[in-house]
Amino acid sequence: MANKLNMARIRALQTDALENIESYMDPDTPRALEQFTAKMKAILLASPDMLDSVPEYLPMALYGRVKFTPAAKLQWQQWLSSATAPTWDQFKTSVAFNNADVELVKAIRAHNEAQLIEACAVLFLLEGGKIVAKRRNGSETYNEDPAYNDAEHDDADSDSHHYDSDDYDNDDDSDEEGYDDQYDDIRFNGEKP
Repeated sequence: MANKLNMARIRALQTDALENIESYMDPDTPRALEQFTAKMKAILLASPDMLDSVPEYLPMALYGRVKFTPAAKLQWQQWLSSATAPTWDQFKTSVAFNNADVELVKAIRAHNEAQLIEACAVLFLLEGGKIVAKRRNGSETYNEDPAYNDAEHDDADSDSHHYDSDDYDNDDDSDEEGYDDQYDDIRFNGEKP
């Protein structure tokens, strides 16, 4: 009997991984995601059991580094639509890992083969949506879901009673009690004075 994929868990992992990936996608720091995933891979290699508490880190660590052939994409679509987990023999021929990631993949498989398969299901789903770096000022956007309507969500943000555009333009805190101006000139990389 074939094992089942927990699609609710896979969708939750997809959402968590996507949010984390997007947080590192910034044109001002184009290597941020790469640097984070390199650190994440090293940590997961040393301690695969970390995935028991943060399973979304594996799809993040392998994001953009796993390939699916056209034939494999059809298989993954069938597996996901029927919520059927592939056998190991089916799985290992349906994904192509980067050579640099093989050691990590082996370690994860030894820890929990099902988590590796779930992570690749998440990567397959993430590959279906286009993720583009978003600038801090919002000049570029991404679209992970074709049904997403920017206008609906932007209106909701600007109509919020907590939103006040004047708050974001006024950096003068000097009249606040206990204010210390020694940090006023500190800037983050890419931040303009």
